[in-house]
Amino acid sequence: MPESDPLELADSHGRIASDLRVSLSDRCNLRCQYCMPAEGLPWMPREEVLTDAEMLQLIRIGIEQLGIRTVRLTGGEPLLHRGLEGLVAGIAQMRTRAGIKPGIALTTNGIGLATRIDGLVAAGLDRINISLDTLDPERFKSLTRRDRHADVLAGIEAAVRSGLRPVKVNSVLMRGVNDDEAADLVEWAGRAGVQLRFIEQMPLDAQHGWSRAKMVTADEVYAAVSARFELVEDPEDRRTRGAAPAELFRVAGTEQRIGIIAAVTRPFCGACDRVRLTADGQLRNCLFARDESDLRGPLRAGASDEEIAERWIRNVARKLPGHGINDPSFLQPDRPMSAIGG
Repeated sequence: MPESDPLELADSHGRIASDLRVSLSDRCNLRCQYCMPAEGLPWMPREEVLTDAEMLQLIRIGIEQLGIRTVRLTGGEPLLHRGLEGLVAGIAQMRTRAGIKPGIALTTNGIGLATRIDGLVAAGLDRINISLDTLDPERFKSLTRRDRHADVLAGIEAAVRSGLRPVKVNSVLMRGVNDDEAADLVEWAGRAGVQLRFIEQMPLDAQHGWSRAKMVTADEVYAAVSARFELVEDPEDRRTRGAAPAELFRVAGTEQRIGIIAAVTRPFCGACDRVRLTADGQLRNCLFARDESDLRGPLRAGASDEEIAERWIRNVARKLPGHGINDPSFLQPDRPMSAIGG
């Protein structure tokens, strides 16, 4: 008998999900103003959080059966997960249907990274994104409510030394807070040997305090950087963008590139290839999804891999055409960013 067609995570708008974002925890050691309140949030009960074995089983189903080619580990803060190196090593042993190791990426605030990056790379980590919104230690303390600026810089420096390329640094500019640092951040990134990416602030804070008027737009970022640097969009970067969220620009006369992610003002939902798994085993087909599919319950009840795969397929099939931020009826998801993952 002929083999059946391989399963894939297709939605009704022609997109195929191949990039899995896995939140390892909703806990974080920072309290960034645009993410959570100073006092923090009620954390998920430990018994509701997936074990490492459960996480690896769900990731394996995605890779081996459903066409997942890239796994990004996020939080909260994933470096707070003690078994992180073991998870990376476990994923690195998996193979796609084509027999290829999936790409493994990490999004982190960088605290503690300096002492762990070598072990993560040895385990199989391929790429890394580190968050840094300001070059000013005092401003960092005000933004994050923690005095850890030096630790983040140490983590970035260690990531560069590790040989991972490119080391991406994510920055969110906020009006009247750090929007005066756009060009300074680009200059620093060139010296540090990292690829800076500016991200428009999105309505994902636990306080639901996001305001369009306070958001620094991609066009404003471009103008602020262009006041000091000439930016060039190379045709090859545009041609090969694919589902990548960042528009890439090269600083003229150099090989330095910066990315601008216009998630609100120039949505790229039409090319989205992402699906998300939360730390408590819920599948989300969009960062802004208002509903989820429970994978933890069936997994713990003994469901087969095939039954769980079918739940994935049904979840992604009903993905909406876009996040809807610019629609008057838009509502923020019930979960904040810290509980969804980047």
